[in-house]
Amino acid sequence: MPGLRLSIPKPFLLAGLLTLAGITGCSTTDTFEQPAPVPEIDPTVEFKQVWSMSVGDGHDGEFLYLAPLNAGDTVYAASADGELVAVDPENGKVFWERELEDRIFAGIGGDANQLYLVTREADLLALSRDSGEEQWRASLPTEVLAAPQSNGSMVVIQTTDGRVLAFNAADGEKLWQYDGQVPVLTMRAAAAPLVGGDIVIASFANGKLIALSADSGQPIWQYELGQPQGRTELERLVDIGGQPLVLESALMVVGYQGKLALLDIRTGQEIWSKKASSLYSPMIGNGSIYLASANGDIVALRGSDRRELWVQDRLSWRQLTQPMVFEDYLVVGDFEGYLHAISQEDGSLQGQLEFDDEGIRLPAQRLSNGNLLVFGNSGRLVTFELRPVE
Repeated sequence: MPGLRLSIPKPFLLAGLLTLAGITGCSTTDTFEQPAPVPEIDPTVEFKQVWSMSVGDGHDGEFLYLAPLNAGDTVYAASADGELVAVDPENGKVFWERELEDRIFAGIGGDANQLYLVTREADLLALSRDSGEEQWRASLPTEVLAAPQSNGSMVVIQTTDGRVLAFNAADGEKLWQYDGQVPVLTMRAAAAPLVGGDIVIASFANGKLIALSADSGQPIWQYELGQPQGRTELERLVDIGGQPLVLESALMVVGYQGKLALLDIRTGQEIWSKKASSLYSPMIGNGSIYLASANGDIVALRGSDRRELWVQDRLSWRQLTQPMVFEDYLVVGDFEGYLHAISQEDGSLQGQLEFDDEGIRLPAQRLSNGNLLVFGNSGRLVTFELRPVE
């Protein structure tokens, strides 16, 4: 039954589906997993608020990924109900704000001149970075969850049914389209494409990473992160839900029910790989690789040989965000709206804050001033410092 969305009750997680509120495809009778309770800890660090504001109704009860765009001297944030703001990351001062007439489904992307959003009605919007005024819009074939990406001359979007489309950043003229294949049953994930000067790298729900020519959209190479296995569509799920991490001339990427791999960015040739399962991009810090595993465990691997250093399993099935390296810690959010600070050294839980009772779906971001930016599902936009407990 393609197109059917299965809603999963908030307190439960579908076994083998990581932490999604919905899937696209046919219904299932698979078992559910109970999230671990909020762990009791003896904190050594605390999240100290610097400034706070509210951006519309946030995700407004929808399963979206409306991540703020950190542009250095300005942070741009949007809500599902159409509020768009530009704020000073130092103090939260609002430079400008706009109430859009459209409901927003994906964003924010941007380049030096424009911001890019996708509406519920599948229109790609280009807006002025200076004022939020609409510059142009282009119609898309279907729903988009991942933020549009731009290299300054073109904007690339990826639809939930596997199409990749490129548009001229100046006027919205369609340049090319690549039609990927997706399985019957897919995750409701949102891996934004990587857009360089001459190459576009897109992640697909069939577990394939494909490099396309930025000029024509023609495939250059492809790499398979996972092969469907098992008898049921659920068992055969493979997906890439996180944008690949660029490391100089290489890409690090991980797939759901697949593997963690390092690839040559020009050829797609595998440098190394290791069995893994995650829907979020890997994170690098202090010579280690950090993964939010499909079951909610945080895993640290030594970068030199990928040997497992530690596993933090007290947050299992809590629908964790991608880990963010922040000072000596990893910061993750969860479906109940808690922030957790985890020691990079040994994986111990060192800090905790109940932040947003509607949950946290987006990873925290490190600002240029060294503070931490967090956007909750309810629309709370807050910056924090991480300080020792006094």
